[in-house]
Amino acid sequence: MAKGSGKHRKRDKARKAGTPARDHSAPQVPSAPRGITKRLIAGASALVAAIAVGLLWFETSKAPVQSPEHTELALIGSESCAGCHEAETRLWQGSQHRHAMDHATGQSVRGDFNDAAFDYAGTHSRFFRKDGKFLVETDGSDGKLAVFEVMYTFGIDPLQQYLIEFPDGRIQALSIAWDTRPKEQGGQRWFHLYPDGAITHDDPLHWTKLNQNWNFMCAECHSTAVRKNYDAGRNSFATAFAEISVGCEACHGAGSRHVAWARGKPAARGADNGLLVRFDERSGITWSASAGTLTPTRSAPAPMLRKEVETCGRCHARRGQLSEDWTPGRPLSDTHLVSLLERQRFHADGQMRDDEEIYNYAPFKQSKMFARGVTCSDCHDPHSAALKAPGDGVCAQCHAPEKYQSAAHRHHADVSPPPGCPSCHMPERRYMVVDRRHDHGFRIPRPDLSARTGVPNACNDCHRDKPATWAAQQVESWFGPERRGYETWARAFDAAWGEAADGQALLAAIAGSGDVPGIVRASALAELPAPDMDLIRRGLSDPDPLVRLGALDGLEGAQADQLWPLASPRLSDPVRGVRIRAAELLAAVPAARQPAADRDQFAQAAAEFLAAQKLNADRPDARTALGSFFARQANAGEAETEYRAALRLDPSFAAAAVNLSDLYRQLGRDGDGERVLREALVTSARDASLHHALGLTLVRQKRNDAALEELQKAASLAPGQAPYAYVYAVGLNGIGRRDDALAVLKASLRGHPNNLELLSAALNFSREKGDVVAALEYAERMALLLPDDSRLANLIKELKR
Repeated sequence: MAKGSGKHRKRDKARKAGTPARDHSAPQVPSAPRGITKRLIAGASALVAAIAVGLLWFETSKAPVQSPEHTELALIGSESCAGCHEAETRLWQGSQHRHAMDHATGQSVRGDFNDAAFDYAGTHSRFFRKDGKFLVETDGSDGKLAVFEVMYTFGIDPLQQYLIEFPDGRIQALSIAWDTRPKEQGGQRWFHLYPDGAITHDDPLHWTKLNQNWNFMCAECHSTAVRKNYDAGRNSFATAFAEISVGCEACHGAGSRHVAWARGKPAARGADNGLLVRFDERSGITWSASAGTLTPTRSAPAPMLRKEVETCGRCHARRGQLSEDWTPGRPLSDTHLVSLLERQRFHADGQMRDDEEIYNYAPFKQSKMFARGVTCSDCHDPHSAALKAPGDGVCAQCHAPEKYQSAAHRHHADVSPPPGCPSCHMPERRYMVVDRRHDHGFRIPRPDLSARTGVPNACNDCHRDKPATWAAQQVESWFGPERRGYETWARAFDAAWGEAADGQALLAAIAGSGDVPGIVRASALAELPAPDMDLIRRGLSDPDPLVRLGALDGLEGAQADQLWPLASPRLSDPVRGVRIRAAELLAAVPAARQPAADRDQFAQAAAEFLAAQKLNADRPDARTALGSFFARQANAGEAETEYRAALRLDPSFAAAAVNLSDLYRQLGRDGDGERVLREALVTSARDASLHHALGLTLVRQKRNDAALEELQKAASLAPGQAPYAYVYAVGLNGIGRRDDALAVLKASLRGHPNNLELLSAALNFSREKGDVVAALEYAERMALLLPDDSRLANLIKELKR
């Protein structure tokens, strides 16, 4: 990723293929043959054989019985499970999982294709039927109207999207969706998923682009046993799946051995039923309130590996895919890169941002519910996904209604009907315009935190006409001044993200706390403004793989001689994602400086890293990650090849252009670097990182006037990036425009009052100008951030004299 983009982005620099919120590029062709559908279903002979094995379940006399341990592990299809598991099958048949994706037929399509029209951003789209096909006339990748056949439905409630298939195997999701809600709720209409924008054919979010590609963005979670099968040489897909929607084996794994066990003689079956995982976290578990308290307690401690949560998290988490070799019940980090609490996607208290589709894994793993041992199926039926009781009945399974459903607890006796538990403890957010989702952090409303840090709160979700301070006073009058919510980290992340003087100390306290959820400790380690090696050492040996990953992220930018002793033990970590991250970091250590005893482990982990990127070779971010890996290994030729490949996939992908330009800098080819950046700016004229990199390139070429123009654009386009303002100010001062430089620094310091680079530059420029009063002010501000800096203390004494 782009260098110099700020500490909070260092995890993204390492990301192989982060999963954006239903967003990304594809060449568009006017029609799509149905023949590709047949290949998707039957393209792999192994899948056909697996389904045939499953059908033998109903014809047991025609095939020999094998013991489970001698049965080849294979997919059998959900229909093979129905014979024994009738009740579960009935529940699944009516679920959203069952209808996650389907062929476009009269039974599956819920949208109005009776010559319906929809206008958006100057395009008049039309939905109609012809010859039994569902068709849409809309703008293609060139902006011109064309007719496309809808091949698949996507989802069922509260909206349904439609998928268009192209001859190169690419499947794209239309951004015009059908609102399936009843008309009285505002539904039964076409709507655009980006209603406040004007997404046209040249926008990265257009339906024909990379960010709307089903093969990468959606397939893994809407179908069963997906193999993407991307051909990088041809830039085409032959994506295959075992079942078009989410079937039994999407959660339970391949079922052939279980079927073999079930068909065996009862006396010979034994305890091993051939399942890949036993979801037994709730087996024999009861919840009860201890004497003298109404707080529910689990009858046995929760296991360290929460198999059910990790399995559901495969699709209900914001994550990128590292491998298609997923096994149910394994830690999610074994095959996926889970998003930590990054400021672009989360509020400081861990709530999801409204504009980022995060899903429920991360909020739930922050919750007191998760810490106490609650699992997904405590509240949701695992086969229908429906709540296990209506209304507040789900909560009343454990939380005594006589206390928590009383007016004394709710304090809304004048409201009819009274607010339910989710209203206050699971704030609702809207995604994709109509999809209402509840935050699964189960947090206590904290309007006092809103007043201090700006995070949202449930009280002001309803009382939008009142400030957060008013809501905080109301809560204090009901429950007293002491707020003891389980989520205690908002102040720490807010301070660190805001470059506050106590940010490092507060975040370090969170990272080192044994009472804080693993995903939060991992995020704190990754976000520490300065690495704390003692905390990182502890994190690297933590039993939670997410914490180990956060500790590795905290080492980003460390010196090579520090890296190997700390990170090399993780090359043989039991979790693949940890091994991959360790290899990525250690690529910067030359082979000659790697201990001979560790070289095999590095080679194996590096091979896993390379395989993860090649799995997603259709993505510019994965190709850029490969390029950066090769650049760390001083393999300039391979690095250049991968950066160039990323830009062919998406000419607007700024990170590839910036990194390729930097590679050319190292090779003494600044002219080539300039050309790369200018080409990228043709499609990304408002990308600050490109202007910043171009400005630095021009400085090295001693073209100062042109350089300053680019540095100024970067600083104005991204005022939130203090380094851009700092470099621009240094450039201005370098050509004698000291007053202009100080003006830039002062403006940036209003948004970044604790940024040491800005303060140091302002101090030095003020001294050069002879403005001792201003220099002293900046020095004293720095002293608050660096109280133990003796040189700074001496400088303050000198300025005071």
